[in-house]
Amino acid sequence: MTNNDQDNKLKKVLTRRNFLKSSAAAGLGMALVPPVIKGSPDNVLQKETSSSNQLNIAFIGAGAQGRVLIESCLRIPDIRIKAVCDIWEYSQRYASRYLKKYGHIVNIYEDYREMLTKEKDLDAAIIASPDWLHDKHANACMRAGLHVYCEKEMSNSLTKARSMVHTAKQTGKLLQIGHQRRSNPRYIHAIDRLIRDKHILGKVTKAYAQWNRAKSDMLGWPKKYTMEQAKLDKYGYSSMTAFRNWRWFKKYGGGPIVDLGSHQIDLYSWVFGSNPQTVMASGGIDYYKNRQWYDNVMAIYEYQTNEGTARALYQVQTTTKHGGFYETFMGDNGSLVISEVPEKGNWAMREAHAPEWDSLVKEGLLNTETQPIQKVDTKNIFLDVRVTAEAGRWPIPVELAKPAHQPHLENFFNAVISGVPLNCPAEIGYETAVAVLKVNEAVQSRRIYKFRPEQFKA
Repeated sequence: MTNNDQDNKLKKVLTRRNFLKSSAAAGLGMALVPPVIKGSPDNVLQKETSSSNQLNIAFIGAGAQGRVLIESCLRIPDIRIKAVCDIWEYSQRYASRYLKKYGHIVNIYEDYREMLTKEKDLDAAIIASPDWLHDKHANACMRAGLHVYCEKEMSNSLTKARSMVHTAKQTGKLLQIGHQRRSNPRYIHAIDRLIRDKHILGKVTKAYAQWNRAKSDMLGWPKKYTMEQAKLDKYGYSSMTAFRNWRWFKKYGGGPIVDLGSHQIDLYSWVFGSNPQTVMASGGIDYYKNRQWYDNVMAIYEYQTNEGTARALYQVQTTTKHGGFYETFMGDNGSLVISEVPEKGNWAMREAHAPEWDSLVKEGLLNTETQPIQKVDTKNIFLDVRVTAEAGRWPIPVELAKPAHQPHLENFFNAVISGVPLNCPAEIGYETAVAVLKVNEAVQSRRIYKFRPEQFKA
């Protein structure tokens, strides 16, 4: 059966509107976008939609992260952006003008409630507003009949995050949380195929990840776009500084450990197959005196896996970019280093005693790399051999020729159309929120925080 035949068959059974407004059943109709394929070329930015079978979407939040998601959506066929909501005129104008360049004439709103009332042909919403508003925006959209893609962190409050899980269940709407590594084909290959299926690392007992950034000043803004205090008060912001730098204020965000750490801490549970049992952490406002959240945090998690105890160290620094960001998983047979930027991590390293990996190369699961000859100032031949062997890296043979967020958005849109499973549904997003938000409590209390299994259930 051709693609057109499938589309025609669907139209005889369901109207487009009813189909898209329901939680799609697996196997009904065509996926809106193709599945993620290794090394697939990027789609060109859209000028017009490629067919009549399009999804109409709205954006709530058109700041820095919203623009990243807009850029990715413009590369996906059949996605039509119909409306943008943001309280700041600067972001409204930027989004409107940028989208117009690619043929998307959008209606602009300041209040999301007005948008949901007036826009009658929306299928989904993308939430990229500050964390403290995610529950309000996502819940309203789902109750209005829209499927929702919500940026991480799910919320800066577990009570609010829990309400989002419940609303998704009550309405039957899809809710994808924006931990985009969950849809990155390189991460899927490395974690699901190599670590979990092939067990190339053996017994995985340790993990380490970091996200370090150089020092930076508070974000400013064009003075002609300063919002009046009455408007800031209306939307819950104490000042323009708080509005522009909401991530550093306790009312609005969770600080660097949440903004940056949640992406990587989420991977620990994916690799270990369990949620943490404990976390201890140290951090403080050691450098920036005008901020409410800790500018550095170091945390140690403990996990109980099917193979025993595992521990994971995480650090975030905002005064040095040393090492950048990457994740490492260590087992008794080898280690694997990975990052969203392949240059920072995209290889496995084998222990000398471990089973050979040549068969994995033949299967196309790993690449080989000529091991560099390292000259060592010693006459100890045994030492020379060991140093050379340990330098060997086996690259991961999967590339992502797309922006990092695009596969995660594609997974969401495919789920809306054809019912493929979400890679980060609300339940997983909530589990990660528990693991991450409790770090700040551990820093404050200076005690080991012990998780209870029921805490991870919304």
